[in-house]
Amino acid sequence: MTDPNKAVFLSYASQDAEAAKRICDALRAAGIEVWFDQSELRGGDVWDRQIRQQIHDCRLFVPIVSANTEARVEGYFRREWKLAVDRTHDLSERVAFLVPIVIDATPDAKADVPDAFRHVQWTRLPGGNAPPAFVERIWRLTTPVAPSALPTATAPPEYRTAQESPTTNGAHRVVRIALWAVCGLVAVGLAYYVADRFWLMTHTVAERPAAPAPPPTKPAIPEKSVAVLPFVDMSEKKDQEYFSDGLSEELIDQLAHSPDLRVIARTSSFQFKGRNDDVRTIGQRLGVANLLEGSVRTSGKTMRVTAQLIKVSDGSHLWSETYDRDMGDIFKVQDSIAQAVVTSLQTTMRGQTHSSEQKHENTDAYAAYLRGLYFQYKFTDEDSGRSIGALQQAVRIDPGFAMAWAALARTYENEAINGWMPIAKAHAEARRAVGHALSIDPNLAYAHAQLMAIEWNSFNFSAGRAERIKVRELDPSDIALLNTDAIEAANAGRFNESINLLKKAIKHDPLNLRWLGYLWEEYMLVNRFSDAEDTVHEILAINAGYDGAHCNLGYILLARNKAKEALATMSQESDKDTRAWCTADALWALGQRTELDALLAKAKTEYARSGADAFDIAVLYAKRKDEDEAFRWLDRAYQNKEPVMTAIGISYPLRNLRDDPRFAAMLRRLD
Repeated sequence: MTDPNKAVFLSYASQDAEAAKRICDALRAAGIEVWFDQSELRGGDVWDRQIRQQIHDCRLFVPIVSANTEARVEGYFRREWKLAVDRTHDLSERVAFLVPIVIDATPDAKADVPDAFRHVQWTRLPGGNAPPAFVERIWRLTTPVAPSALPTATAPPEYRTAQESPTTNGAHRVVRIALWAVCGLVAVGLAYYVADRFWLMTHTVAERPAAPAPPPTKPAIPEKSVAVLPFVDMSEKKDQEYFSDGLSEELIDQLAHSPDLRVIARTSSFQFKGRNDDVRTIGQRLGVANLLEGSVRTSGKTMRVTAQLIKVSDGSHLWSETYDRDMGDIFKVQDSIAQAVVTSLQTTMRGQTHSSEQKHENTDAYAAYLRGLYFQYKFTDEDSGRSIGALQQAVRIDPGFAMAWAALARTYENEAINGWMPIAKAHAEARRAVGHALSIDPNLAYAHAQLMAIEWNSFNFSAGRAERIKVRELDPSDIALLNTDAIEAANAGRFNESINLLKKAIKHDPLNLRWLGYLWEEYMLVNRFSDAEDTVHEILAINAGYDGAHCNLGYILLARNKAKEALATMSQESDKDTRAWCTADALWALGQRTELDALLAKAKTEYARSGADAFDIAVLYAKRKDEDEAFRWLDRAYQNKEPVMTAIGISYPLRNLRDDPRFAAMLRRLD
């Protein structure tokens, strides 16, 4: 016994020893420790204590079910089964521990096994023959990866030194949470292009808590639905995570072009990265009938990609395959996997006019491109610089790589929105990059989405809408367009339409905290406080460490004229800056002005230093119901072209200004 936290305990009837050994050998060949007792004579106090200790210490308990176990109403394996079930009583329900295997035609519904076995996924391995897909699944379950321990890809030498962001001051944080993310959505129009990562970055703790729990009621799950889980990096040095993540995202993108297939978006499927939840739990939480998972192992210019399509209801494998290829064949492998999935699910895939340029042959450029995306998704100032460096490297290697140029534009736009680079400079660099992309491929939807972001954040709204129309023509399958429509409808005051569009989008991305946050904000603006409260609890079920949840619950209480209760709830916020911002609102409602006055003074000091963030000051005056000063600072924010201004139509912090004619006039200036 070397590491009990990774050990697998095999429990079997003596008649099934050969099948058990096949399973054991397959797992051990993959480096998985297996506790597999082959004693012919079982019993005795010492032996009994050893078995009990192993069942208590092991990571997974794998009972082998067969006609032989069915025939035996008494046997030591049944004592092992009971000990394993007893241990589950002390384990969290999130922990996958029982992994039953059936080695013949024994039906699981009527098998003579403990009830606890029926509550988890079963696997069928006829004769104990374990395919790579099964070994991969066990490897996943025995090798949890904490988010804080994820490997980092080697940084190219071009990466620049990170700048200090002027917009991360704690006094501004809650306003940024509610509004900068919204403006990013309107600007980019596609959920994965700008504000999504920033919003998630500010709303999640460094280490994820419990995996998301499903809402109380769920609609029927369509059979033609799938989620692509992040492929696992099984390279020896564990330094190819950017490659395995990139493969997963490419497959999500390809499968999304199946018109009758519901494909869960990256934001939700990547919530399970590094987790070991069983497939039924994941399927229920994502609302899909099928899961695609796999692994990537690279060595030099060669790779091994293993993929398997799993039916959630019974854990059976609809399809699995292992590809041993040169790196230059990565696109063929992606196409093969995607086609196998759509064939298995009896669906079709339309042409992909938006990504034709990806079919290039330069693997070095492609690897740099994937590194760029990997760092882009981290959404920090430093990692954004690394993303720029990697993407610049990609286009230097392959100047005709349109998708890399477009991704570079996206990173520059992130810099503008987050304040990591002066807005004018970031927009100029983004325009240059997207211009290269569109000169190479005029029909690249992703590039048109980046241009839409640039135009919108430059307050060129007509040009931005024209680009959005172009995106819809080229890629109607992109669900984020629903979210864009929802935001624009809300800006125009059509909140019921907006709420319905958001709900439709969330079906495809059920764990997207940002979209749920927008839904909360809209419920608040139309006084649907019970729905708003349900939405906050849904967010907490996804991420118990959500930054701002207790503030949001407190705002609901404030809206119900329960200031004391609101203050008590807001005081539970773990982040001190967020807590200071929202408790100031509750104290103001209770007649105590000191805290809000202090925030206003601090914001003005910041503005005098940087000349930016006039919007924050406008919000603080709106909270004080000082309409004249609020509009004076809103006008200054408009003159500064602060990106957050593009979405003031759905700003809950500006709710006190909505009935003033000047608010409608400001919206017209932004139309």
